[in-house]
Amino acid sequence: MPFNGEKQHVGEDQPRDSDSPRFSESMASLSDYECSRQSFTSDSSSKSSSPASTSPPRVVTFDKVMAAARNLSNMTLVHEIAVNESFQLKQDALPENSLASQVKHIVHQAFWDVLESELNAEPPEYEHAIKLFEEIRETLLSFLTPGGNRLRNQICEVLDTDLIRQQAEHRAVDIQGLANYVISTMGKLCAPVRDDDVRELKATSNIVEVLRQIFHVLDLMKIDMVNFTIRSLRPHLQCQLVDYERTKFQEILEETPSALDQTTEWLKESVNEELLSLSETALTPGAENSSKPSLSPTLVLNNSYLKLLHWDYQKKELPETLITDGARLQELTEKLNQLKIIACLSLITNNMVGALTEGLSELANRLKRISAVLLEGMNKETTNLKEVLNSIGAQTCVEINKALAERGLSILNAEVQANLIGQFSSIEKEGNPIWSLIDKRTQLYMKSLLCLPSPQKCMPPVPGGLAVIQQELEALGSQYANIVNLNRQVYGPFYANILRKLLFGEEAMGKADASSSN
Repeated sequence: MPFNGEKQHVGEDQPRDSDSPRFSESMASLSDYECSRQSFTSDSSSKSSSPASTSPPRVVTFDKVMAAARNLSNMTLVHEIAVNESFQLKQDALPENSLASQVKHIVHQAFWDVLESELNAEPPEYEHAIKLFEEIRETLLSFLTPGGNRLRNQICEVLDTDLIRQQAEHRAVDIQGLANYVISTMGKLCAPVRDDDVRELKATSNIVEVLRQIFHVLDLMKIDMVNFTIRSLRPHLQCQLVDYERTKFQEILEETPSALDQTTEWLKESVNEELLSLSETALTPGAENSSKPSLSPTLVLNNSYLKLLHWDYQKKELPETLITDGARLQELTEKLNQLKIIACLSLITNNMVGALTEGLSELANRLKRISAVLLEGMNKETTNLKEVLNSIGAQTCVEINKALAERGLSILNAEVQANLIGQFSSIEKEGNPIWSLIDKRTQLYMKSLLCLPSPQKCMPPVPGGLAVIQQELEALGSQYANIVNLNRQVYGPFYANILRKLLFGEEAMGKADASSSN
């Protein structure tokens, strides 16, 4: 929690954080990865990194399964904190009008109604109120830094529950005064974003409502404290991320021998495709014949990464080594598909009416913005892509006719407009040549990114037909390269073992193990 050195009596050693916590980005939910734990926790007869093993089945105990699940949760959380600059905790809120929300409201309201009746009784009953102040005291103490001894002593002295009970017995306790002290202390400890909440507390006169709102604001301050701690730890986690993730995954691998099964299949698929491609090349007339096709492990791994851009994230299970980046890869793939459609639409428009709209750069930008807006949510199951493309086609015709009319030219006739809309709607059909062309060129661009040592410093040239999405494609490609490069750093040794077996067989593995042991 950011502390305010000007407000806090003994918090001079902790300056106030000027960057107020924002909750625009919610916490990346770990439940997204729960279904993927099955890859780690299922019993299997395969060895940890062997694509085909003849070893007898290995029994995995429940304790080992739970240990692997904990390691996966910890690794996922650390990875998310380190790579996601917007990662923050958010107060959990029940759905409005849900049964759970209604029950919670009724129970809480009943508690505060009882407290109000006790304080208004004659003589007043203070026991529940004293317990609330005891809980408030512990919460306030948890916000203090190790050096805040003066404020710590003051809080313990003012909110001494034994003394408050003695005062209550003699009807000398000042509940309102204690609440005012708590509010004042909260104002010294809270983040700047909570200043308005504290001011509202000071303006509330009903003591029960004051206590109720105090607990609400304290809950918010706890989240502020956690988010401040996350921001403070992020640079340290980023420095240690590669070693930490590799160590944690090795622990998972030791507990569950099947922890690389999906990864092995993922790499094996690329190996088979490359071998098939080499075989077809060898059969081509004029090609040099070789006794045995040779594959580059780097080429195989890069092609495996490229497969993620066509992955069916709803139906197909991700490799275990990519689970921590699954949500990011899915979002990136969906954005890339949207950009590819925009490029297809632009290419069709230029081919059909490019001669009429030449030099109208503002028209091209406007058509691009319209397409991007209408394509939002195109990856949802409820979206009818053909209808969306028809709408884009109709709106494109309207914009083109408007631009031509402004220049005093004839607008598009009905036949051209129908043809344009028809070609737009045909993009979603399987095997569409324009889509295939744009898809091939985006794959080529992404592949060239993976071959660069530092894509951020020197971006590769954008292939023809993709100029309309160049800026967005470069930003997306940079994100993709960052995910791939970090994944390669963390899991490179595991990939090397799998590829060594797939490409060179068990004999090479035996030699490698012997050399490593020496």
